[in-house]
Amino acid sequence: MTTTLATPRPAADPVFAERYRAIASRDRRFDGQFITAVSSTGIYCRPSCPARTPKPENVTFYLTSAAAHEAGYRACKRCLPEAVPGTPSWDLGHDLSARAMRLVADGVVDREGVDGLAARLGYSPRHVHRVLVAELGAGPVALARALRAQTARALLTGTDLRLADVAFAAGFGSVRQFNDTITEVFDTTPGELRRRARPGRPARPRGARAGEAVGVPGDPGTVGDDGGTTAVLDLTLPLREPFDARGVFSFLAARAVDGVEVADLAGPRLSYARTLALPHGPGAFRATYGPPPGSTRGAARFHVELELTSVADLPAAIARVRRLFDLDADPAAVDTALAADPALAASVRAVPGVRVPGAVEPTEILVRALVGQQISVAAARTHLSRLTVALGTPFASRFGPTRLFPTAAQIADGGADHVRGPARRTAAILGVARALADGALALSPADDPAAQRAALEAMPGVGPWTSGYVAMRVLHDPDVLLDGDLALRAGAAALGLPDERRALAAYAARWAPWRSYAAMHLWRAAVPPRTTLDAPDNPTKETP
Repeated sequence: MTTTLATPRPAADPVFAERYRAIASRDRRFDGQFITAVSSTGIYCRPSCPARTPKPENVTFYLTSAAAHEAGYRACKRCLPEAVPGTPSWDLGHDLSARAMRLVADGVVDREGVDGLAARLGYSPRHVHRVLVAELGAGPVALARALRAQTARALLTGTDLRLADVAFAAGFGSVRQFNDTITEVFDTTPGELRRRARPGRPARPRGARAGEAVGVPGDPGTVGDDGGTTAVLDLTLPLREPFDARGVFSFLAARAVDGVEVADLAGPRLSYARTLALPHGPGAFRATYGPPPGSTRGAARFHVELELTSVADLPAAIARVRRLFDLDADPAAVDTALAADPALAASVRAVPGVRVPGAVEPTEILVRALVGQQISVAAARTHLSRLTVALGTPFASRFGPTRLFPTAAQIADGGADHVRGPARRTAAILGVARALADGALALSPADDPAAQRAALEAMPGVGPWTSGYVAMRVLHDPDVLLDGDLALRAGAAALGLPDERRALAAYAARWAPWRSYAAMHLWRAAVPPRTTLDAPDNPTKETP
């Protein structure tokens, strides 16, 4: 991974040449994948910036806005380069820098510092800093600072929160730090940034009970000291089109656990809501995709309403929503690669922009996968809903959900009375829950894939299918093919592909590195549709 590609001879560097062509054509597909810094103006832009294309000798490309900040550039006021989807490189890569970026996006540096980030990655703070600077052009503190600036910009332009509340919600330790960072990054004050983005609209604070979200100076923005008040924030999240919204919302709706999730697929606006266990307390969100409220026309947008016990959890909540809906994917790259196979071309044309749903909580995905072994979607939903009612912590969200999904500790302590099914599968679920609860097993979106698979498959009752499914959902590994899955093989047969396990695996090598996305097309093609909750017709009895 290369941070900068500065050279006066772009023809000698094919990557520079490709990126320069992208900015010359103002190609929106590259927004968020790299940053264009212009030495003659001292600013950095998104690739689709409408400004005049700079001369090649004045251009330096960076992978992150933090690297551009560190090099002394400020954000373009015209194209707002912070308002773009994230780079899909963090999904494609599983090296140290990609794993670190996932944790930075989840707010780990703000909550635990660089030492906490390094401990989660299994390296020394010095080594993590050295690698990030070498590969991304900025260390963990600078990357976290850039994330805070991006979050603050979204809140300033998309909400009516008071400026002080924006500061603490974005993760700044003080209003002064907030003001200084916004001025340095965007070359304007927070108030002016808001006025420019929302001309003629007066600021109006809003929140939960009293209509106002409260941030406390010196405190990380905690709301709810009165015994239950939460902050409600509305944001529009950027993504790359095309976006198979119907597919990802339907996937989540089919697997919705009663009490935890509520979905509505009727009408022009798709909706999905669920509870969240966040670092500073419980919360919930409702995501909608479609035309603006009150209209049946207009460009579709991905809108999210967040209900937070503490506004300090805003960056983590946004990161988890983005992972769940795969909003940082590069659909152009995926569709181009898969459509090159005649067997998948018609499916890609019919459903462009397929997404691979991620996870908001790694433990939950593992439990769902184990509960769903060998049973139907309806049966798995029944089991998980019963488990949630019995063990899940109540949290009455205004969006409809009423409980949090049970934690590993809750399942380990009380699951024996409520987990149903074959004895071996029950033992596997309880064994995994105990291992997660006591720390013998740990799951994280930033895990090394090989290490995570080895740790999971060392647990009784967990085999390659489950570890692969967890990698697909939790690590968001784009190149997983669950070739032992009966529904996936049925879909392959429907498309005229080999449905024998080894033959399918050999054929699928041509889809790398997008085999997870190919799997979504195969599952869709299964005739009749055969999907279970989180382990679609898993043919491998992984319990010993």
